[in-house]
Amino acid sequence: MDKKPLYRKVNTRTWGVRRHESVAHYRDQRNSKAASRDEGMRSSMHPGKQYGRDYTPLFRFLLSRVGGSWDAIFSEAVARLDQSAPVFWMVAIHEKDREEVVRLGESSYFNGLYVDEQNLLQLVNPKLKAQDMTPSCECCTHTFNGVVFGQTAGFGPRTSSVVDAEEPPA
Repeated sequence: MDKKPLYRKVNTRTWGVRRHESVAHYRDQRNSKAASRDEGMRSSMHPGKQYGRDYTPLFRFLLSRVGGSWDAIFSEAVARLDQSAPVFWMVAIHEKDREEVVRLGESSYFNGLYVDEQNLLQLVNPKLKAQDMTPSCECCTHTFNGVVFGQTAGFGPRTSSVVDAEEPPA
């Protein structure tokens, strides 16, 4: 039985899908008459960069395998991926590359992982929890390992907006 791939294809051809707002100025000028004389302006800005891949299933797979043998985990992950590079966005092989929290997306954060001396996959900081984290802004829904942050930006713990039926509103 073939296992499902550890990535999803995301639609990037739909009208309104924007990947990089910061390059809009370049997009507007690169086909101008002045730019047409310069061959450097005609080349791709990010050659070899692939869009339309969501590696969230890979990140959840890696988190579910903490404590397991790195060789077995890595070989299974690579067999189910289109490329091996996304594995190392989250997993540090060298001690100097370890990070407690890894940002993988606009507002998605995950535990940093590393391979220990016994060749086992481990969390850099196993005490981190989503309820203890605070987002940097209020406009986005920030998640840690797929769970919404427990604090709101600058306002302390999240509270439910549902009022108990037994308590009259003040």
